[in-house]
Amino acid sequence: MQYISDSAKLGKDTVLGHNAVIMDNVEIGDGCLIGHNVVIHEDTIIGDNVRIDDNTVIGKKPLSSPRSIFKVAKNLKPARIGSFCQIGAHVTIYAQAEIGERNLIADLATIRENVSIGRLNIIGRNCCIENYVKIGDRNKFETNSYITAYSTVEDYCFVAPCVATSNDNFMARDPKRFEHFKGVTMKRGSRIGVNATILPGKTIAEDGMVAAGAVVSRDVDSARIVLGNPARDVREVPEEQLLKNNLDK
Repeated sequence: MQYISDSAKLGKDTVLGHNAVIMDNVEIGDGCLIGHNVVIHEDTIIGDNVRIDDNTVIGKKPLSSPRSIFKVAKNLKPARIGSFCQIGAHVTIYAQAEIGERNLIADLATIRENVSIGRLNIIGRNCCIENYVKIGDRNKFETNSYITAYSTVEDYCFVAPCVATSNDNFMARDPKRFEHFKGVTMKRGSRIGVNATILPGKTIAEDGMVAAGAVVSRDVDSARIVLGNPARDVREVPEEQLLKNNLDK
């Protein structure tokens, strides 16, 4: 069984699995493979040669509690998925998310509304990219990493498993927090090691490196390595690890 709205447009050689639900005004390009039980919400636009695995939801509208900081905007724009993307099983991509071409989004990942993702990124298993995040090109987010709202990740960045980022120094107890929300900024070529924590508003400059388990409470300078809790500057990033020496690898 399938449900395909009469107003949906499916491209040439696109294949739908069992129980797929394609809602009003959805556009799906040529050569796509849509898995079993996939739900694609109204007005979503999907490019050519996109693979979407079983039980994934595209274009979901966000929920909002009376206590939620973020209120659901009216008239959210549709989700857009670029050509040649691969999207795993049990992924949720919200409305007003824009995903560029040739991205891999692994099983169980969540991409919230108002997220912009460039090209050729890898978003690992069970990653969460929160709302109002901008991601550039050729980044890698490994399993269970968490990118908090209002963050920016430029190009060629690396985020190891179980990295946590934060945007609220007031921990939900002071009205002042509404004036100070700020996520993290990862400049081009910056890297964060496994299980590190980045505190609100901190910037990791170009080629900056955060060691495993570090707690970053101050900005990280360009091409410097920090480690510890709180993280402290210990040395330069080795020349052979700088991005300029690895772009063709």
